[in-house]
Amino acid sequence: MSDILAENLSGKSVMGSDGTELGLLYNITMDLKSGKLHNLVIEPDEELPSRAVDFDRDDGGRFLVPVNRVQAVKDYIVVQR
Repeated sequence: MSDILAENLSGKSVMGSDGTELGLLYNITMDLKSGKLHNLVIEPDEELPSRAVDFDRDDGGRFLVPVNRVQAVKDYIVVQR
């Protein structure tokens, strides 16, 4: 995969591999010592039923999607569901 700048990902739509629109990328968490990325933090789509998604959530109700579940980054960020 080619390099992608984080600033180009901010606010990008996130879609599940099943075609479900999950929401917008809010942030990315990482380990400051190693630089390893941990999770995509996704602001949920308001129309998405909360039970339809099995990802963990942060205190603000945002989805925490492990970075290793990212399948593609193009018009959408596609994550494995």
